[in-house]
Amino acid sequence: MGYICVHGHFYQPPREEPWLEAVEGQESAHPYHDWNERIAAECYAANVASPVLDSEGRVAKVINNYTRISFDFGPTLLSWLEENGPEVYRAILAADRQSQAAFSGHGSALAQAYNHIILPLANRRDKHTQVLWGRRDFEHRFQRPPEGMWLPETAVDLETLDTLAELGIRFTILSAHQAWRVRRIGSSVWREVSGRVDPTMAYELRLPSGRRINLFFYDGPISRGVALEGLLHQGEHFVHRLLSAFVEERAWPELVHIATDGETYGHHHPLGNMALAYALDHIVSHDLAQLTNYGEYLARHPPSHLVEIVENTSWSCAHGLERWKRDCGCKAGDHPEWNQGWRRPLREALDWLRDTLARNFDRLGRQVFKDPWAARNDYIDVILERSVERFERLLATHAAHRLDQREKVTALKMLEVQRHAMLMYTSCGWFFNELSGPETVQVIRHAARAVELAEESFGEALEADFLERLEEAKSNIEEHRDGRRTYERFVRPVAARFASARRAGSAGNRASFWKLLESVEADAARAASKPGGLVERLDRQVESLVSLGEAWSQRRAALEQALELLRRVDGWAGSDAGALAAAQGADDVDLVGGADRRLDGLGLLLVDEDLDVRADGLLLVDDAEAQAGVAPVKLPEQSGQRGAPRLDAAELRGIGSQRRGNVDSHRSATSTE
Repeated sequence: MGYICVHGHFYQPPREEPWLEAVEGQESAHPYHDWNERIAAECYAANVASPVLDSEGRVAKVINNYTRISFDFGPTLLSWLEENGPEVYRAILAADRQSQAAFSGHGSALAQAYNHIILPLANRRDKHTQVLWGRRDFEHRFQRPPEGMWLPETAVDLETLDTLAELGIRFTILSAHQAWRVRRIGSSVWREVSGRVDPTMAYELRLPSGRRINLFFYDGPISRGVALEGLLHQGEHFVHRLLSAFVEERAWPELVHIATDGETYGHHHPLGNMALAYALDHIVSHDLAQLTNYGEYLARHPPSHLVEIVENTSWSCAHGLERWKRDCGCKAGDHPEWNQGWRRPLREALDWLRDTLARNFDRLGRQVFKDPWAARNDYIDVILERSVERFERLLATHAAHRLDQREKVTALKMLEVQRHAMLMYTSCGWFFNELSGPETVQVIRHAARAVELAEESFGEALEADFLERLEEAKSNIEEHRDGRRTYERFVRPVAARFASARRAGSAGNRASFWKLLESVEADAARAASKPGGLVERLDRQVESLVSLGEAWSQRRAALEQALELLRRVDGWAGSDAGALAAAQGADDVDLVGGADRRLDGLGLLLVDEDLDVRADGLLLVDDAEAQAGVAPVKLPEQSGQRGAPRLDAAELRGIGSQRRGNVDSHRSATSTE
């Protein structure tokens, strides 16, 4: 008896506004609030309880389809279901547990790369995080390690497969046209298949690293029949088509398996869930084949053949991966006359942003993290549980030193920058036909949120440069013009609404990032309200100036924060010393009393936009002072580099004292006159 496995790839793009972290109403989803809600009703919930009708059209039984099929759910979709469809969410998790009992201990759920990016177009570091986050999200929800992982759009290259194997994934599923050649294990003769690979067995791929991974190639004709050719219109036809794929001449236990979007069963094809339920129930009740899942089949029938793949291919673009890079002709939606020339400049703009953010994170992140990228990998634990306690556990492992509360806020924002820097690559941003479409606007919004948080974390303004690049992406709609206009119309207003909602205390949902941020910021405010806390922050700020030597804009932001702290410390210095000693200890009082010394070191540097380091080595901090005749301060010889003064703490104090003396001398001379 042969085996049958039906796989459903269940996925929706993240629709939460990156600021509000809630899905706003979508009129096109009427009568539902939004498309997540509508598709959940038509498909995800419908497959939990699918009726099977008898010959007279009466309900004979109700089946949870998830217990009989193989499936993967996108982590971002499961996160939405957990919050907005908890009964459906719990039924999906329960179905995986039931499938373990039915299929020799192998659960039917597969993991999915975290937010559906085209992995071969990602760098190795982002591949690793996407696969790791997908695995960890799966383990958190299903309480077991995943055996297999679905690749978004089945987009594949060897580095992606090596990442899966490195992280303990045993198999994935591809389209038949992605197989290049096969050979029997033990033989040296390869046979090119070029899309004609036999899909009824498992294959092993041996990677250049020495790792191995197993591959299944789904039956393309039957899958197309289900997705596009009306095979779900009648359950009997579906059964017949599945059984027709068995061939008596095959000498191995055949696996007839198909793969489609899970939304095929109920959303793309209304009542498709009922056709699926009928077909599987009919096969089981009439003992026509044995239902299985990939893990069970692989355990019972290990690969007898090796395979090599066609790299940089996918199941939804005839041109490989071009759909997510350029105007290749593949698109979805109305208006066949529209072009997709915007795809290339959009990706180039996001690549520039990603790389810029990564450089800052790698360098400045080391002020708070021992290894910023290892901290990013573990940030999935905080995403899954937005609590101060979970965040503190992450810091206990990854902090470079004991962070004060303000540094904790910065650390959290840095990690959130990286989350949005991956969400902005969600594949749907390139899939459809127009730059100003909702899916593409969504990825641009994630980019904008990353830019905003980066400016707060790194002190570097990126929006202008990003918009200059985004402007090269041209819309098909005249009034939307290009990426810059699209940004101004559909991105900035959302950020403004978020700011307003936060002030009103009504933004976001209970699990969102900003709720956690508020908690961390509140802790920072409480700590900063104490004299010792202020001075500790000030000392850390001063220490950081040396490491920021070459990044003047970042030095400037750090100095501005330090000066604000100085103003507050001055207030404490004027308080009763005895009361301070009782509250904070003698050491703190002594530190507060040193505010003037700190001001010597910092008072020199800032305040106007017109900072100028001249070639002659003279430092003018303020044009107004220069015009008034205040004597300039001579920089140390090693510090006379234009635009990037390099001063240690001792030099800062010395130059600050000299500048203060020059200002006092000028004032005395002026008053005498």
